[in-house]
Amino acid sequence: MPDATTRPRTRTPGLAPLRWLLAPATDPVPRQQAVAAAFLRILLGLMWLYNVSWKRPPDFGEDTNTGLYKFTAFAVNDPVFPPYSWIVEHAVLPNIEVFGWGVLIAETALAVLLLTGAWVRAVALLGIAQSLAIGLSVAYGPHEWPWAYWLMIGGHVVILFSSAGRVFAVDAVRSRTGSVRGLGLVWGAVAVVAGAVTVAGTAGDDPLDPRGYILGSADPSLSLGAYNLVGGLVLLVGGALVLVATLGRLAFLGWAAAVVGVGAALSLYAQIGFTEPSLGGNATSAAFLLTLAVVAGTVAAAPGRASPRD
Repeated sequence: MPDATTRPRTRTPGLAPLRWLLAPATDPVPRQQAVAAAFLRILLGLMWLYNVSWKRPPDFGEDTNTGLYKFTAFAVNDPVFPPYSWIVEHAVLPNIEVFGWGVLIAETALAVLLLTGAWVRAVALLGIAQSLAIGLSVAYGPHEWPWAYWLMIGGHVVILFSSAGRVFAVDAVRSRTGSVRGLGLVWGAVAVVAGAVTVAGTAGDDPLDPRGYILGSADPSLSLGAYNLVGGLVLLVGGALVLVATLGRLAFLGWAAAVVGVGAALSLYAQIGFTEPSLGGNATSAAFLLTLAVVAGTVAAAPGRASPRD
């Protein structure tokens, strides 16, 4: 009779869906399918990254009837599903300060985790829920296109059941099916270029302008945030640390970059809407800094993991 140390470990069947949800989304598929899924994942991440910028505390637009408050109120003024409208009217809008922070945190997580490819299935499920909530709020509002929200839901459903974490993703590093090197080099280079462009762009009358220099445009709805000279230097330093940590397999530099990213993002969350941001940024800036921090932490935790295929 086997003793306790030799008995096979049993798994609770009821937890199987949760284990699947939290496991790396790296099931074997043809390379082109994995690349296409990663492309869709990153595209959705950029969508959320751009749109967190106008979720602005502390009142999220309540006093001026703008921003998140205005769009959430469409659920009451132009109802899609009356029971949901009742919840928004009696629970959400009266507590918009709390609700707004919940939305900001959720959408920041969507941007960061989709862009980095971390816990892809779990974040895809969150994306489905958030897309549904947005659709139920604004789909019948002025100048809205209901199909936009069907497509948002569909995109996240595809990610949920795909191998979107197999290429250029933290999930690939977690499962040892992909290389941390490419992830670190690309994101480090993006941060360095973004920082250099910011430093050059702020070389004007007020390099410390709290509004910052915008890295992006409203026309294609793409942005990596806004930064003044200090914010640009933070990007440069953080990106350089990630590059050196990746090339030299120096874990302590990766952790240093992660601390820089998280610290800078937290400083923005403490200042946006309350005082002038010292980095000249917005919520998109904070989310991008957290993205860099996740990559830096992954580089630090797994500096030697590599796959010849990546």
